[in-house]
Amino acid sequence: MTDTVVAPISARPLTGATLILAALLIGLGNFLVVLDTTIANVSIPHIAGSLGVSVTEATWVITSYAVADAITVPLAGFLARRFGEQRVFISAFIAFGIFSLLCGLSRSLEMLIAGRVLLGLAGGMIIPLSLTLLLRVFPAEKATLATIIWAMTTTVAPIAGPILGGIISDNAGWEWIFFLNVPVAAVGAAGLFYLLRGRREATARSPIDVVGLVLLVIWVAALQIVLDEGRNRDWFAATEIRVLAVVAAIGFIAFLIWELTEKHPIVNLRVFRHRGFVVASVTYAMSFGAYFATVVLIPLWLQQNMGYTATWAGYATGIMGIFAVLASPAIGAAAAKMDVRLLISTGIAGMALISLWRTGFTPDMTFLQMAWPMLLTSPFLMMFFIPVTGLCIASVDPHEQADAAGISNFLRTLTSAFAASLVQTGWINAARANRAELVGAMQQGPSTIEAMVASGLSRETATTVLANIVESQSVMLATLNMFAAVALCLAFTGALIWLAPKPKGPIDTSGGH
Repeated sequence: MTDTVVAPISARPLTGATLILAALLIGLGNFLVVLDTTIANVSIPHIAGSLGVSVTEATWVITSYAVADAITVPLAGFLARRFGEQRVFISAFIAFGIFSLLCGLSRSLEMLIAGRVLLGLAGGMIIPLSLTLLLRVFPAEKATLATIIWAMTTTVAPIAGPILGGIISDNAGWEWIFFLNVPVAAVGAAGLFYLLRGRREATARSPIDVVGLVLLVIWVAALQIVLDEGRNRDWFAATEIRVLAVVAAIGFIAFLIWELTEKHPIVNLRVFRHRGFVVASVTYAMSFGAYFATVVLIPLWLQQNMGYTATWAGYATGIMGIFAVLASPAIGAAAAKMDVRLLISTGIAGMALISLWRTGFTPDMTFLQMAWPMLLTSPFLMMFFIPVTGLCIASVDPHEQADAAGISNFLRTLTSAFAASLVQTGWINAARANRAELVGAMQQGPSTIEAMVASGLSRETATTVLANIVESQSVMLATLNMFAAVALCLAFTGALIWLAPKPKGPIDTSGGH
């Protein structure tokens, strides 16, 4: 069966106020979806108490969204070819609002999880299509500005999520983290429907690859659950985690074989024939994963070891967004004039040096001392993020851009999940090892306890005080160990990008190589 192609009637770039408003609404859609990946994290205790379930059970609210989101992100290319980018985007935007309302109205954990699954399925289509749709509505000479808008919404949203989630849950109730999506999605979808009316796109009515879709759902769902639940169940010590890992491995191999031999694959893996795309997408995924590991680790450390509240820990990471917004226009201008590999490598090197800077953190540091590395991370993050996303898209043929956006964002999502699990597991294990080493090296422990007892403390209190000191130091050292590991990972990816072919001039998102 051959594809039936419907040619576009009009898909010219937008101009003037129409372009600005459409870009803001598309960016808003991406911001809303990425925000929802983290906004519920700090609300889990509220949700558990309201629905009468344990906190462990309530974490499925996060896992269910992540699984559904991860499944649909790589499908964006197929759906865009089948139905058109703007039609799929607007439909997903509407669905996101409806399913958000369903989540907010939930009165049982089962209903909330079902709503979150549907929310993830809708959101997973918005993330990659927001990038390709922005590139379609902007004139070719302003493609870098489109990438900047997408990059800012993608990087700032997960940082803002915990802050907004905490404030809303504490003051209005957890339901409102979902209810607030409804009017935003309604206005966004209606606005885009009006602004993009009359623009029709080329579509290909190819058959649906049912087998590929089923295999994708199986291996991605199994792997995502392993990553999200593994650390809570002692990883491979738990039978269910071992079973799911085997299912994910077999499912992934079967998926690769099927998709590479299927005439109409659900995920176009043939984009990996472009060396530039392979290098750019791997650099993108690994570097963002290392950055995300830091974003996960720092709030945990601040709350568990530095005495910060959840809200202040959120402020500590949220300030990163300030310089990201301010620096983006200049970085975008630089990306349009220079070899983007140099810009990407410089940005990653800057993040690596800041991670090395953090290895000098101490337990008595002030908020300002901790905040400066955060503030300075954001320009380097955008220096990497803006051009690497553009390079992923520019390294493939024009008709493969939606596939490239979906697959590269899928790799970023999956690597971020890996990074979050690995950094938390590594942090706990390093703290345990450091604790044992400190206890073994502390020959003055008994005499220290005796000195505290002589000063008036009870022996039990003195022992507790010393144990707390050892625990605090072991966690601090473990945190520094993780910062060093992140720096090493970034050093590797900063060099990796140079394996990509040198772009011929500025990044060309119309499909140039």
